[in-house]
Amino acid sequence: MWWKISVAVLSVVIVLGVTLIYMDKRLFNNKVEKEVQELFESAETGEAEVITEEDLSGLPEPVQRHLRYAGIIGRKKVKTVRLKQEGRFRQSEDGSWMSFEAEQYYTTDPPGFIWKTDMSFLPLVSVVGRDKYYRGEGNMLIKLPPFIKIADARGDDIDQGTLVRYLNEIMWFPTAYLSDYISWEPIDSTSARATMTDHGKTVSAVLHFDEAGRLVDFVADRYYTGGDEPTLETWTTPIKEYGAMEGLRLPIKGEGVWKLDSVDFTYIELEVTELEYGVPEVY
Repeated sequence: MWWKISVAVLSVVIVLGVTLIYMDKRLFNNKVEKEVQELFESAETGEAEVITEEDLSGLPEPVQRHLRYAGIIGRKKVKTVRLKQEGRFRQSEDGSWMSFEAEQYYTTDPPGFIWKTDMSFLPLVSVVGRDKYYRGEGNMLIKLPPFIKIADARGDDIDQGTLVRYLNEIMWFPTAYLSDYISWEPIDSTSARATMTDHGKTVSAVLHFDEAGRLVDFVADRYYTGGDEPTLETWTTPIKEYGAMEGLRLPIKGEGVWKLDSVDFTYIELEVTELEYGVPEVY
């Protein structure tokens, strides 16, 4: 008889656990949806300018080559973006890979983004996360449902890291390279330095291009938070594949790599699976 009672209790516990996980994920998704709506409501909504050859004049030659390769001439400047990603992620060089799916939302005037992900941690167990850059401030929120907060990171190092991330991900909406908050410095025939300033904060990166005009790597100093204290380290995002999206030729596969003293640590591999301009709505 006791075993029947134990099975019944176990069943109730499982159902309760699943219900709590569902409730917490629902609350998390609702929070992110409100943040996305707030982000899009902040976007400039006037008629977008059409990009001409004249708009490229004055840019370093490899940047001009890249924008022509992407195909932005004759296109309107992008104001809002939404996309989906999938891939895998790990927290350390010897850590286990976790598969993930993510959706991300951007505005270009003013610049901001929200990234939401669901990572498979163990069978039937997942971690949810939200990274954000909004009005000059960054925030990384990571939770293990139900109701376990793993991280809620804020501060100058997070602000810097999310601003660098935004500058990096302009590769998916390259008309924003022409924004007033970005300045360019020529280096050589295959690279140029981009400097982005927003809300009094400034970051820089060196972008590397091939002869055809494809962006092949992005290199910047970014705060690494995997140690005891945040440290500025070299961060790169080598591009692995291009594809056609929204009528442009854009990077669709790449990696994120920390170049640490001890090792080059590849922590993420991702692919963009969907991308849309001018649809300021939550998926």
